[in-house]
Amino acid sequence: MIRVLLADDQTLVREAFAMLVESAPDMTVVGQAATGREAAELARSARADLVVMDIRMPDLDGIEATRLIAADEDLAGVRVLVLTTYDTDENIVDALRAGASGFLVKDTRPAELLDAIRTVAAGESLLSPGPTARLIERFLRSPSAPAAGGPECLSEREREVLTLVARGLNNAEIAEALGLSPLTAKTHVSRIMGKLGARDRAQLVIVAYESGLVAPGTL
Repeated sequence: MIRVLLADDQTLVREAFAMLVESAPDMTVVGQAATGREAAELARSARADLVVMDIRMPDLDGIEATRLIAADEDLAGVRVLVLTTYDTDENIVDALRAGASGFLVKDTRPAELLDAIRTVAAGESLLSPGPTARLIERFLRSPSAPAAGGPECLSEREREVLTLVARGLNNAEIAEALGLSPLTAKTHVSRIMGKLGARDRAQLVIVAYESGLVAPGTL
């Protein structure tokens, strides 16, 4: 049973998501939070497996709440799935860097939200290549974007794998593209995360774009 915490400052939105989550036989809602600070506190007390996190909330926004959860060793198993309005919210990139394992737009279909919860709870990252590329492109064009630095510690093969991760390919697809076994592809991804200090595949995407390994607008 996936224990889900819902964090959104709009009561009607939370209640709608709660009804949807409770309709799934493999999920249960263990708490609802109206602020980011409350979400970070409930993640611990409610023993949540996954937090569906809005970005714009009072007291503490979803990005800072995600950062608190990701930095807490006692919450190492808690995953964060961020919700965004996408068209107006460039902060999603900061959320991924803070430790979120993926994002969804708020107008996603109900079945897609449930599938996303299952994906992220299983330890995978949820990234939609098109929106991810466009969001990061806006981020890299902003004055506050950090200077790009190449991942020099990676081998040539690891750079190839990182490029494919940034394009949204899973391990099986990476293996097929490079003529590797799925296990070898998985090993490469794990090794890359270790070298770059990345929490998951979501952060690998950020590294790939910030380093210039993948150029915005090429997907």
